[in-house]
Amino acid sequence: MMGAHDKGADAAGGATVALEEAAPASRLSIDDLLPDPTSPEPQPAPRRASVAPAAGTRTARVLAVAGRSATIVLRGAPAAVEAELAPEVDPEVIADALDNGDSVLVECCEGEAPLVVAALATRKPRELRLQATTIHIEAEDEVLLRSGHGAVRIRQDGDIEVIGSRISAASRGLFRLVGRILRLN
Repeated sequence: MMGAHDKGADAAGGATVALEEAAPASRLSIDDLLPDPTSPEPQPAPRRASVAPAAGTRTARVLAVAGRSATIVLRGAPAAVEAELAPEVDPEVIADALDNGDSVLVECCEGEAPLVVAALATRKPRELRLQATTIHIEAEDEVLLRSGHGAVRIRQDGDIEVIGSRISAASRGLFRLVGRILRLN
Protein backbone atom coordinates (compact mmCIF):
# COMPACT_ATOMS: atom_id res chain seq x y z
CA MET A 1 0.00 0.00 0.00
CA MET A 2 1.06 3.52 -0.66
CA GLY A 3 0.81 6.48 1.72
CA ALA A 4 -0.67 9.88 1.08
CA HIS A 5 2.40 11.14 -0.76
CA ASP A 6 3.70 7.88 -2.20
CA LYS A 7 4.10 7.69 -5.89
CA GLY A 8 3.22 4.70 -7.92
CA ALA A 9 4.08 3.72 -11.46
CA ASP A 10 1.39 3.96 -14.09
CA ALA A 11 0.84 0.68 -15.88
CA ALA A 12 0.94 2.41 -19.26
CA GLY A 13 4.40 3.78 -19.23
CA GLY A 14 5.93 4.28 -15.89
CA ALA A 15 4.65 7.81 -15.23
CA THR A 16 4.22 8.60 -11.62
CA VAL A 17 0.86 9.67 -10.16
CA ALA A 18 0.36 11.16 -6.72
CA LEU A 19 -2.18 9.27 -4.70
CA GLU A 20 -4.14 10.99 -1.99
CA GLU A 21 -5.37 9.30 1.11
CA ALA A 22 -9.16 9.05 1.33
CA ALA A 23 -10.81 11.10 4.05
CA PRO A 24 -12.23 9.01 6.84
CA ALA A 25 -15.92 8.23 6.22
CA SER A 26 -18.27 9.99 8.61
CA ARG A 27 -20.68 7.74 10.38
CA LEU A 28 -24.38 8.39 9.64
CA SER A 29 -27.18 6.53 11.24
CA ILE A 30 -30.61 5.86 9.77
CA ASP A 31 -32.03 8.47 12.21
CA ASP A 32 -29.81 11.12 10.60
CA LEU A 33 -31.26 10.37 7.18
CA LEU A 34 -34.95 10.15 8.06
CA PRO A 35 -37.01 13.08 9.43
CA ASP A 36 -38.43 12.92 12.94
CA PRO A 37 -42.01 11.56 12.56
CA THR A 38 -43.20 13.60 15.57
CA SER A 39 -42.16 16.98 14.16
CA PRO A 40 -44.61 18.71 11.81
CA GLU A 41 -43.71 18.62 8.17
CA PRO A 42 -42.49 22.03 7.03
CA GLN A 43 -44.83 23.62 4.48
CA PRO A 44 -43.13 25.24 1.53
CA ALA A 45 -43.66 28.99 1.50
CA PRO A 46 -45.40 30.35 -1.58
CA ARG A 47 -42.80 31.62 -3.94
CA ARG A 48 -42.89 35.31 -4.73
CA ALA A 49 -43.24 35.73 -8.46
CA SER A 50 -40.81 38.34 -9.62
CA VAL A 51 -41.33 37.27 -13.18
CA ALA A 52 -44.83 36.27 -14.18
CA PRO A 53 -45.57 32.90 -15.74
CA ALA A 54 -46.52 32.81 -19.41
CA ALA A 55 -48.02 36.10 -20.56
CA GLY A 56 -51.79 36.21 -21.05
CA THR A 57 -55.01 35.93 -19.09
CA ARG A 58 -55.47 32.85 -16.90
CA THR A 59 -57.76 31.59 -14.19
CA ALA A 60 -56.55 30.81 -10.70
CA ARG A 61 -57.72 29.48 -7.34
CA VAL A 62 -57.36 31.77 -4.32
CA LEU A 63 -55.60 30.36 -1.25
CA ALA A 64 -55.44 33.52 0.89
CA VAL A 65 -56.13 37.26 0.75
CA ALA A 66 -54.18 39.85 2.74
CA GLY A 67 -54.74 43.50 2.03
CA ARG A 68 -54.22 44.18 -1.68
CA SER A 69 -52.42 40.91 -2.40
CA ALA A 70 -53.51 37.31 -2.71
CA THR A 71 -51.84 33.93 -2.69
CA ILE A 72 -53.08 32.08 -5.77
CA VAL A 73 -52.47 28.89 -7.74
CA LEU A 74 -52.63 29.51 -11.48
CA ARG A 75 -54.44 26.84 -13.46
CA GLY A 76 -51.89 24.28 -14.59
CA ALA A 77 -49.14 25.68 -12.35
CA PRO A 78 -47.55 23.43 -9.71
CA ALA A 79 -46.94 26.04 -7.00
CA ALA A 80 -48.65 28.96 -5.30
CA VAL A 81 -47.56 32.49 -6.17
CA GLU A 82 -48.21 35.93 -4.74
CA ALA A 83 -50.35 38.24 -6.87
CA GLU A 84 -51.44 41.85 -6.54
CA LEU A 85 -55.06 43.00 -6.80
CA ALA A 86 -55.84 45.46 -9.58
CA PRO A 87 -56.70 48.94 -8.23
CA GLU A 88 -60.34 48.61 -9.32
CA VAL A 89 -60.80 45.23 -7.56
CA ASP A 90 -62.30 45.30 -4.06
CA PRO A 91 -60.41 42.89 -1.76
CA GLU A 92 -63.76 41.79 -0.24
CA VAL A 93 -64.84 40.48 -3.66
CA ILE A 94 -61.73 38.29 -3.80
CA ALA A 95 -62.29 37.20 -0.17
CA ASP A 96 -65.84 36.18 -1.17
CA ALA A 97 -64.37 34.19 -4.08
CA LEU A 98 -62.10 32.42 -1.58
CA ASP A 99 -65.06 31.63 0.72
CA ASN A 100 -67.23 30.41 -2.18
CA GLY A 101 -64.47 28.44 -3.90
CA ASP A 102 -64.81 30.58 -7.04
CA SER A 103 -61.97 31.17 -9.48
CA VAL A 104 -60.39 34.52 -10.23
CA LEU A 105 -59.19 35.98 -13.51
CA VAL A 106 -55.49 36.87 -13.56
CA GLU A 107 -53.48 38.93 -16.05
CA CYS A 108 -49.89 37.76 -16.47
CA CYS A 109 -47.31 40.04 -18.08
CA GLU A 110 -43.64 39.23 -18.55
CA GLY A 111 -41.46 40.85 -15.92
CA GLU A 112 -44.36 41.63 -13.56
CA ALA A 113 -46.19 39.84 -10.77
CA PRO A 114 -49.60 38.36 -11.70
CA LEU A 115 -52.51 40.82 -11.34
CA VAL A 116 -55.96 39.67 -10.14
CA VAL A 117 -58.52 41.59 -12.21
CA ALA A 118 -61.85 39.83 -11.47
CA ALA A 119 -63.68 37.12 -9.58
CA LEU A 120 -65.55 34.55 -11.65
CA ALA A 121 -68.91 33.05 -10.75
CA THR A 122 -68.55 29.43 -11.79
CA ARG A 123 -71.80 28.03 -10.48
CA LYS A 124 -75.26 29.15 -9.51
CA PRO A 125 -75.15 30.35 -5.90
CA ARG A 126 -77.22 28.60 -3.24
CA GLU A 127 -77.48 31.88 -1.37
CA LEU A 128 -77.17 35.44 -2.60
CA ARG A 129 -76.31 38.27 -0.25
CA LEU A 130 -76.47 41.92 -1.20
CA GLN A 131 -74.83 44.28 1.21
CA ALA A 132 -74.36 47.94 0.44
CA THR A 133 -75.13 51.38 1.81
CA THR A 134 -78.00 51.75 -0.66
CA ILE A 135 -79.55 49.10 -2.90
CA HIS A 136 -81.62 50.06 -5.94
CA ILE A 137 -83.76 47.52 -7.77
CA GLU A 138 -85.47 48.97 -10.82
CA ALA A 139 -87.52 47.50 -13.60
CA GLU A 140 -89.35 49.13 -16.49
CA ASP A 141 -92.50 46.97 -16.22
CA GLU A 142 -92.59 44.93 -13.03
CA VAL A 143 -90.61 43.78 -10.00
CA LEU A 144 -91.52 40.40 -8.55
CA LEU A 145 -90.16 38.94 -5.32
CA ARG A 146 -91.28 35.37 -4.86
CA SER A 147 -90.58 32.54 -2.44
CA GLY A 148 -92.76 29.44 -2.35
CA HIS A 149 -96.43 30.51 -2.05
CA GLY A 150 -95.67 34.14 -1.10
CA ALA A 151 -94.97 37.05 -3.41
CA VAL A 152 -94.73 40.81 -3.66
CA ARG A 153 -95.38 42.31 -7.08
CA ILE A 154 -94.83 45.98 -7.97
CA ARG A 155 -96.18 47.04 -11.36
CA GLN A 156 -95.36 49.99 -13.58
CA ASP A 157 -98.83 51.53 -13.09
CA GLY A 158 -98.32 51.70 -9.30
CA ASP A 159 -100.30 48.57 -8.32
CA ILE A 160 -98.64 46.68 -5.47
CA GLU A 161 -99.80 43.21 -4.65
CA VAL A 162 -98.80 41.21 -1.57
CA ILE A 163 -99.80 37.54 -1.61
CA GLY A 164 -99.34 35.00 1.18
CA SER A 165 -101.13 32.44 3.31
CA ARG A 166 -100.66 34.63 6.39
CA ILE A 167 -99.50 38.25 6.24
CA SER A 168 -98.32 40.10 9.32
CA ALA A 169 -97.43 43.75 9.68
CA ALA A 170 -96.13 45.47 12.79
CA SER A 171 -94.91 48.93 13.69
CA ARG A 172 -93.07 50.24 16.74
CA GLY A 173 -94.49 53.67 16.04
CA LEU A 174 -97.43 54.98 14.06
CA PHE A 175 -98.94 52.47 11.62
CA ARG A 176 -100.83 54.37 8.97
CA LEU A 177 -103.10 53.02 6.24
CA VAL A 178 -104.17 55.73 3.85
CA GLY A 179 -106.35 55.30 0.80
CA ARG A 180 -109.46 56.71 -0.80
CA ILE A 181 -111.22 53.47 -0.10
CA LEU A 182 -110.22 50.86 2.49
CA ARG A 183 -111.94 47.53 2.14
CA LEU A 184 -111.61 44.78 4.72
CA ASN A 185 -112.91 41.41 3.50
